[in-house]
Amino acid sequence: MKIRVGIIFGGKSVEHEVSVISALQAMQSLDKDKYEATAIYLTKENELYVGSDIGNIEAYKDIPLLLRASQRVMPVKENGHYLLAPYPQKMFGMKPVELDVLLPIVHGTNVEDGTLMGYIKTWGIPFAGCDVTSAAVGMDKYIMKTVFADNGIPVLKCRRYTTKDYKDMERLTEDIEEGIGYPVIVKPVNSGSSVGISVAHDREGLIRSLDSAFTFANVILAEHAIMKLQEINCSVLGDMDEAQASFCEEPYHSDEILSYEDKYMSGGKTSKGGGASKGMAGVARKIPAPIPEEMTKRIQELAIRAFQCLNCNGVVRFDFMIDGDSGELFLNEINTIPGSLSFYLWEPAGMSYTKLLDRLIELAIKRKRDEERVTFSFETNILNSSSLKGLKGAKGTKA
Repeated sequence: MKIRVGIIFGGKSVEHEVSVISALQAMQSLDKDKYEATAIYLTKENELYVGSDIGNIEAYKDIPLLLRASQRVMPVKENGHYLLAPYPQKMFGMKPVELDVLLPIVHGTNVEDGTLMGYIKTWGIPFAGCDVTSAAVGMDKYIMKTVFADNGIPVLKCRRYTTKDYKDMERLTEDIEEGIGYPVIVKPVNSGSSVGISVAHDREGLIRSLDSAFTFANVILAEHAIMKLQEINCSVLGDMDEAQASFCEEPYHSDEILSYEDKYMSGGKTSKGGGASKGMAGVARKIPAPIPEEMTKRIQELAIRAFQCLNCNGVVRFDFMIDGDSGELFLNEINTIPGSLSFYLWEPAGMSYTKLLDRLIELAIKRKRDEERVTFSFETNILNSSSLKGLKGAKGTKA
């Protein structure tokens, strides 16, 4: 009997469209002899839809039309079965879709940041990838840095600012100039895909960078911008018991940072026929990265350490920075659900995208079994105890 996998994607995020691309890539790569896949689209209004065209990338050119031709659903657990039931319920409507495991492929705020994982966990179905805590910490760049620094993992020092600081631009810019200096990189604390991230070399540029970052978040970070920068990425696959690191890559970009356009719209120097629908797989890159073997091993070791430090699960990607002037290495950030799930970093080692997805589903089921061994309830008669007598007749209750 085939394993019934639900692939959920979309959500209220600036990376909504990127999620659609990543998810449908994955769906095409699932072993069809082993899995029965259901595409589950999460709209920007947080409504779930299934249907014959939900897994068709062409249908997303007209989303309102797609939704009219699809069925809205709600997650239900009934007698130990995980169902997507049609909503609203109709006498002769669609039968509920039963699932065994969920594969979330979402990117950005409101979904990848642990929000969706909490919703799924409440439902109870096994799901692939990081749990609520590791996803939330991984999305918040400030908290992530503090956790890594506390565990001896090298990160750049930064300053954190909120919309309250933004109201006094003069004071804000002066604080950044005195505390960090130029060049400075400004970024939203919880966005991905390089959205809202830019480098400033003077006050005029800093003001533009702050305006841009605060467009996408209420909290932003400022840190020193490494100008002679070599970016190196490394993926890790596994769980708290066992994890392995992938090949390292050096992504190429057209500006001072790897931009959204570089990642998703340029097509990449090595892609064929354009890369608009290839996601991160379409980025121009060098694999293995042109760095000394010692540096490769250090990056891989730090990546595994960081992975287990956050108690990650599934596959993640870590982005490192090498300062060409000082030779120092810094961990820049973690991507808890990387674009295209970083399959291109595993293929050179002989792991196909299909095998990578197999492993993710295996890890999801293993984690569910491990959790079932833990006691999450405690039998007590507290609701029937004398300590509740004082609540009788309290305001707002019936005596």
